[in-house]
Amino acid sequence: MSHNYVLVTDSACDLGIEKAREWGIEMIRMPFLFTDDGVSHSDLDQPLNEFYAQMRDGRVAKTSAVNEDMYVQAFTPILEQGKDILYLAFSSGLSVTAENSRKVAAALSEQYPERTIRVIDSLAASGGQGLFVYLAKQNRDAGLSLEENAKKLEAEVHHVCHWFTVEELKYLKRGGRISTATALLGTALNVKPVLHVDDEGHLIKMSQTHGRKKSIRLMAEHLGETIREVSPILISHADCLKDAELLAKILKEEYGRETTMITEIGSVIGAHSGPGTLALFFLGSHR
Repeated sequence: MSHNYVLVTDSACDLGIEKAREWGIEMIRMPFLFTDDGVSHSDLDQPLNEFYAQMRDGRVAKTSAVNEDMYVQAFTPILEQGKDILYLAFSSGLSVTAENSRKVAAALSEQYPERTIRVIDSLAASGGQGLFVYLAKQNRDAGLSLEENAKKLEAEVHHVCHWFTVEELKYLKRGGRISTATALLGTALNVKPVLHVDDEGHLIKMSQTHGRKKSIRLMAEHLGETIREVSPILISHADCLKDAELLAKILKEEYGRETTMITEIGSVIGAHSGPGTLALFFLGSHR
């Protein structure tokens, strides 16, 4: 099999454009807009602390999937260079992004029959997708071919664990994840939900506790229950670095686990979960 391939992903992986460049990965930026002005932006157009400050001031961000034209523009130059593509898509359980990429891959495969375009639905989001990209990069750097890499990644899809909590419930309410009554009561009682992404790539509420520090500790406990002996660990945060560092400290001191990377949650994911979101990702025995 040819090793002449390019890893491509989208900005929902929350690795940031600089990390993507460092790793030699092409990143498609996902679009969003603030509903008060309707001006379209690309994810990571502005510093994320500014984006979250605007959300805290009441601005509402709305996101869109990567459309087919964007995929054509991203994929075609790679194919014209005589290279194949391994694309790692944002969860189909949360977006039509993967479906759009498959449509474009099928059409471009007819135009470039000598080239391979492989789409893998990560069934992951944020740092979970980022962890998936990290694995793909490790496989590529170890010399695996496109198909060998894809096969190893597909075997890991249902082992990428996502655990996260939010600072404010109103963003989950806005996205239809919880009811208005639950959001109001939870806010009054300082209830913090702990959620995860299931085997179909959907966002699921798993448990709840009172107070931020308890929710952070509960995420660490979930890691302790299922993490593999050898696993990268990613922590992602939406403008709450101190909480991310606290979680990393708990994982090291109480579970003997070093955090591989701390990343910022981008505007596309953050628009739905809100500032103060904290998330933990690792490879486990199951999701």
